[in-house]
Amino acid sequence: MAEPARPNDPPSPSSRASSGATTPPDVLALRDLAERAARAAADLVRGGRPDTVEVAATKSSAVDVVTQMDLAAERALRTLLARERPDDGVLGEEGGLEPGTSGVTWVLDPIDGTVNYLYGIPAYAVSVAAVAGPPEPGAWTLLAGCVHAVADGRTWTAARGHGAHLDGAALRVEDARPLSESLCGTGFGYLEARRRDQARVLLEVLPRVRDIRRIGSAAMDLCMVASGQLDLYYERGLNPWDLAAAQLVVQEAGGLVTGLRGRPAATAMTVAGPAGTVPELVALLEQLGADADGPPAPGSLD
Repeated sequence: MAEPARPNDPPSPSSRASSGATTPPDVLALRDLAERAARAAADLVRGGRPDTVEVAATKSSAVDVVTQMDLAAERALRTLLARERPDDGVLGEEGGLEPGTSGVTWVLDPIDGTVNYLYGIPAYAVSVAAVAGPPEPGAWTLLAGCVHAVADGRTWTAARGHGAHLDGAALRVEDARPLSESLCGTGFGYLEARRRDQARVLLEVLPRVRDIRRIGSAAMDLCMVASGQLDLYYERGLNPWDLAAAQLVVQEAGGLVTGLRGRPAATAMTVAGPAGTVPELVALLEQLGADADGPPAPGSLD
């Protein structure tokens, strides 16, 4: 939901020093660079999509695919960032980690929603984020990011302490509403055993919410929480590149992004939404053992 720009105090100098974050002007510059990079990669993805997309490789399973465009878009992102900030590190979904010396690492997903891209479903995005510290959820300090939807051009941006925006308009997450009235997004993994567990959890969550949406791009799901198209989102198994830019968008829009059992958002589980509703969904997911393999202990839902 877009609204007029709101005050948002930047982190104090002491907190910036302890976290390794850059100063506010640099954070804004990182945000602008993230947007320029995401838009450039999206132009490549949009303009280079053939009528029939071929799978170039697979990763965790036969349905976890990589296309030639994933590889080309990440190469383009790395080239642009190396030209403008040669001392920074880069962590990309396809190319792994190249450490830097500046304390800043770029976290890249060249096509978030590759299966949608493969099938021509217009829900995939380029995600570019800058982080300080170790480039992994829970350990990093999120500095700036951009998620650019390739098909329709929606562009979510955020800078630490400076709010989140959709196409230049300031964002604020929707007000908290009861879980039963909340539209909830989610996603599924690529391994058969993980999918069985996620289906088990979904059977318990679905009757307790307004409805479920499975869009196929975690970055877009999270950003849609920030801009009001989803009330809540949860998913197990996100990678750093799925999470980095979009997590900052939600947080800077006033939302909560967390894990289960007091842990931060990470691979085990990510839950996002208004701070007044997220704890209810977190409690349900904890009861269901949604962050572990196999069913919960008998009687845990009584």
